[in-house]
Amino acid sequence: MADVFKGLSFLETLKESIDSNKLSDVRDAVEDLLISRINLAVEGNRGEGKDSFINSLRGLGPGDEGAAPASTPVASEDVAGYPDPKHPDFRLWDLPPVPSASPFEPEGYMERVKFLRYNAVFMAFTHTPHPNSVQVYMEARSLQRQMVYWVLLALVGDTEKSLEEKRKAGLETLRSQGVTQPKIYVVRPSTLEKSDFPGLLDDMGKDLPEIRAQALLLALPTLTSALVTQKKEAFKALVWAAASLSGGMSAIPVPLVASMVDSSVAVRILTKAQLSLCLDDKSVERLARQRGVESSRLKVLRTCALSVEVTKGEVKRRLAAAEQDLATVSSKLVEMAMPRHARYASRSFAAMLQALNGAIDEMAADVDKILAAALGQGE
Repeated sequence: MADVFKGLSFLETLKESIDSNKLSDVRDAVEDLLISRINLAVEGNRGEGKDSFINSLRGLGPGDEGAAPASTPVASEDVAGYPDPKHPDFRLWDLPPVPSASPFEPEGYMERVKFLRYNAVFMAFTHTPHPNSVQVYMEARSLQRQMVYWVLLALVGDTEKSLEEKRKAGLETLRSQGVTQPKIYVVRPSTLEKSDFPGLLDDMGKDLPEIRAQALLLALPTLTSALVTQKKEAFKALVWAAASLSGGMSAIPVPLVASMVDSSVAVRILTKAQLSLCLDDKSVERLARQRGVESSRLKVLRTCALSVEVTKGEVKRRLAAAEQDLATVSSKLVEMAMPRHARYASRSFAAMLQALNGAIDEMAADVDKILAAALGQGE
């Protein structure tokens, strides 16, 4: 499990809570990982790829239900909110552009759009940052808000050369306005897996508090195989926490009660995993439309039953199989030498860990196959 815990201070706290027998802390942490909210905002002119960026962050295309429209009916000075169709804990906010008027007071704009309530803000532009936008950025930084990022949205017809020229011009503008060590991420709104978006995600993961970084990771669509791996490890960390909770609750020698708790928590985790990994029917169909592939060709690649549908019966079956696997002669000899409550804790922890980790591995393998086929890498 060393790789899972590497650099995850949040999970180190969980380990300390387990060692201190603070099971309520672990229970709260599992719940936080399952329902933690994150709010991202995108500032900039409406249209010009901004709608595509907001939609792609939620795994949606322009014609999908709930997609942000290219020409928003919202007044230009109002804030528009777009919840994720699968993760109600994940919301995108379309902020109106920073006014170009002079003189300009950044505090007034920030108060009007509630700038400081968002976990991260993307300052989006297509040509060069406006000086007033730079003032807002500087004001946010002065208030110790680090999660504000400059995003250059690629337009249709932009080439690598033209984007690099725009980036250089943008960096020069930021430096001239007093921004030290500016960084601009080039993002292709409809194909986030390309250009600088993966690097932007890495930086956000370092800047955001651990629980928010986890929430963002689990809510984003599966854009690349690298992101699938990160999601898999995040879910295995969640499984560890849940299995620790299971083991602790099973310390009360009532196996039937423990089994009921195990299956209930396991169903929630695996349902979250199916949605996060974009294995549900709607997600696969959306991906097929976006990539011009027959959805049936992608759906048939889901060989794990839980990739297709998470049912309590299948989860119970896997938990029971894991417990059966652990019921070896050697494990029974070890249990005989342990206190009674510790026997239940050990078996419950190991069974849940084995069953759910195996399921996560199978589901992640299905996603990799689907991505390869959708992106033309499986030929």
